[in-house]
Amino acid sequence: MKTYFVTGTDTDAGKTFSSCALLHAAGQLGFKTLTHKPVAAGCEQTEKGLRNSDATSLMAAMNQPEEYEMVNPIALEPPIAPHIAAQEAGTQLSVTRSAGFARGIMMARADLLLIEGAGGWRVPLNSRETLADLAKNLKQPVILVVGMKLGCINHALLTAEAIKADGLEIAGWIANQIDPDMNRYKENLATLAHMIQAPLLAEIPYTENSDWKAAAAHIPEAAVKYLLGSA
Repeated sequence: MKTYFVTGTDTDAGKTFSSCALLHAAGQLGFKTLTHKPVAAGCEQTEKGLRNSDATSLMAAMNQPEEYEMVNPIALEPPIAPHIAAQEAGTQLSVTRSAGFARGIMMARADLLLIEGAGGWRVPLNSRETLADLAKNLKQPVILVVGMKLGCINHALLTAEAIKADGLEIAGWIANQIDPDMNRYKENLATLAHMIQAPLLAEIPYTENSDWKAAAAHIPEAAVKYLLGSA
């Protein structure tokens, strides 16, 4: 199974949206897909317990059956930084615990597994560890989602630099247009394509209502096969 850690340039860069589109595109090509969101803040209380909308969207996009608790083992209610939400809930986040959950789903049978972080690359899990430490522990290549808006070049280059400094490979990046009126969009895209030393997997235009099935049409078949190692 090919496994990738998905990170973004910032909160709301479109990690979940892009991951859903990629999962759906892979599924349309006949690949078996799974996802994992180690920790999610901003969950709602339901009759089945806390549920996160990003996690449920990811589950809708993947095509292999799996329990919610395997997809999102740590669900926190307040829509704030995970380490602060955990403190308020009286629990402790750690790389060791999160890596254990991730390795559990990595044993499942599928072709593609996307492990989605929260926020950006350096989001804290506790006073000493960040989600970057989880990615380093898992030793899987990274897919970087760039939220295309003013300021994205700086955010993207700093994130790419941090990923490489942590010793991880950037398998590719996705340009996700979150500002429909972004000034000089094409010029920004060209700059990023030149300066990020990794393949541009897909360019997803601004999509009304976060329709990831429609966005999947913008994921090239060649990009999916490249990620699955069948190009």
